[in-house]
Amino acid sequence: MGTGWRVLQLADSGFPTGGFAHSGGLEAAVQQGEVRGAGDVRRFVEALLWQAGLGGLPLVNAGWREPASLPAWDARADVFLSNHVAHRASRTQGRAFLDTCARIFPDAVGPVREAARAAGVKFHHAPLFGAVLRALEVDLEDAQRLFLSLTLRGALSAGVRMGVIGTHESHQVQHGATPLLDAVLTHCSALGVEDLAQPAPLLDLLGASHDRLYSRLFLS
Repeated sequence: MGTGWRVLQLADSGFPTGGFAHSGGLEAAVQQGEVRGAGDVRRFVEALLWQAGLGGLPLVNAGWREPASLPAWDARADVFLSNHVAHRASRTQGRAFLDTCARIFPDAVGPVREAARAAGVKFHHAPLFGAVLRALEVDLEDAQRLFLSLTLRGALSAGVRMGVIGTHESHQVQHGATPLLDAVLTHCSALGVEDLAQPAPLLDLLGASHDRLYSRLFLS
């Protein structure tokens, strides 16, 4: 399979990585009244994408560029993610992504999973994402675009399921976010782990309250 087709397979909403079990903090923001409609969703995903760019892409980049150092990048993610909900979600999503890819692409990704297990990593999502995409021979820029796109799609899908935005509206927001995606990619594509940052502290605080919500549809 060519890498272009492989990227499309990974981007498919039916690819079973469990990403749709997470809202990226949107559920907590909705329940606490910070997000009430499509306009608020636009502002939320803008903050979320910058958070993914500055707090996620440096780890994706490191995992792709130096997959042999995955234990070091995983340890950096473990320290960086001080929010317990984001920390747990990162480990859950990372393990699910790695296990799924190892089952579907055993020759390429199986060795990555075995090495990660042997090293005793915590399976944080961003560095694993980079290492797995490198193993699948996907270019770094395509891996970065996929990471940001999946982040956006996951939050918008959560918004639709919670009824805070309609299906057509969500795709309008996704289409309108193209310049933002380009801006985040341009700013963050060359960043390394020494550049990790948390640019959206309010979003982080809202997400940290997820476990205290009265009712929950999502894991984070």
